[in-house]
Amino acid sequence: MSTGTLNRVEDHMVVFDDAVMKAVRDTSDRVLRAAGGPVDGADWIAAAGDAWHHLPVELRQVVSRFRRHSGEQGVLLLRGLPFGDDALPDTPATLDSVQSEPSVSAAVLMMIAGGLGDPAAFRPEKNGALVQNVVPVPGNEDVQGNPGSVELTFHTENAFHEHCPDYVLLMCLRSDHEGVAGLRTSCVRQILPMLSWVDREALSRTDYLTTPPPSFGGGNSSATRHSVLVGDLFDPDLRVDFAATAPQSAQAELAMAELESACEAAALTFRLRPGDLAIVDNRVTLHGRTAYRPRYDGRDRWLQRTFVLTDLRCSRRHRPHDGNVLVR
Repeated sequence: MSTGTLNRVEDHMVVFDDAVMKAVRDTSDRVLRAAGGPVDGADWIAAAGDAWHHLPVELRQVVSRFRRHSGEQGVLLLRGLPFGDDALPDTPATLDSVQSEPSVSAAVLMMIAGGLGDPAAFRPEKNGALVQNVVPVPGNEDVQGNPGSVELTFHTENAFHEHCPDYVLLMCLRSDHEGVAGLRTSCVRQILPMLSWVDREALSRTDYLTTPPPSFGGGNSSATRHSVLVGDLFDPDLRVDFAATAPQSAQAELAMAELESACEAAALTFRLRPGDLAIVDNRVTLHGRTAYRPRYDGRDRWLQRTFVLTDLRCSRRHRPHDGNVLVR
């Protein structure tokens, strides 16, 4: 229970006061004391999941309502959460960087993931770590992915996969030096009215291929045709990666071009600061990033990322021993 308050700045942004922040930190500390082993271990996952129920009611209500309906923007920004700033090391700068050791930020991510569903990961991506570092890596500036620092195009996370995450959690531990790097989002609920019925029908056909990245095997041989708009005509899911999805007909190409223009018109930009947690509803909202300039001096931008599946059972054949990691 908490006597704290929240300030809902906008429908998609909530700022917590010091009382809520302290209660979250106290609960995180209890997870750190109670759970043994690495963040990916069964004991840690269970402890963090149980601790969700002990978080302040103000926080749990906001997250639970977002899970039921993610709103017109499909993103929720929680500000003022603890992240362990009193013991924050240098920003990592390697491709395989993950958070395997228990930390305050990992506890917060895993607790809130437990309130949305179940934390999940993909074995080919950073060896299936449940809490992954999103940091710039020297020599990878132009990569369309988390180690790059050029503009990251709009995409559904792991759009090629039949079990792409339902939610993507991004927690800021450190901002970039100039404070210009921005998380960009664009929600189908804003985009859809901008599209003609002809384009909607084209985007609803299985006339697109999304190529997996090299870490997942890559190549069109492992891709299957899919539609970009899925489900209800008036509130569909959205599945596309503008850097990896290829239309398979002229009409599909025209519709995808219109979709990309609409995404840009509907885009929001969030310049995350330490203690911010962005929750993206990956089913209806695309995300990307503005360009920025890393210095590789140990103080570069540092986000941590966790994926969530709302129905873990659906991916059972991909998860040996009923764990949280999909191996294919």
